[in-house]
Amino acid sequence: MNQYINFDKMITPAIIKVIFWAGVGLSVISGLIMMISGAASPYGGGFMVFTGLMTIILGPLFTRIYCELLILLFKMNEALQSIKSNNETKRFSA
Repeated sequence: MNQYINFDKMITPAIIKVIFWAGVGLSVISGLIMMISGAASPYGGGFMVFTGLMTIILGPLFTRIYCELLILLFKMNEALQSIKSNNETKRFSA
């Protein structure tokens, strides 16, 4: 509990997984809505159907890349914390 209070351990990486699945769900739902509204368009909505399909395909991919970049920042923080603790133990033991 002390690690959370002092911000030594981050809880955001667990939240990022939820953000990823929410982003995937929103991408698929919005893509389906675009495809349905394009198909129901009286003047031909081929572009909207195509855009909806691309949203379904590329939306989760871009969401994954964004979440991986966020996790990368936290992994770098963990590595720096590890280096810091190793340097402190070496300094006190020498």
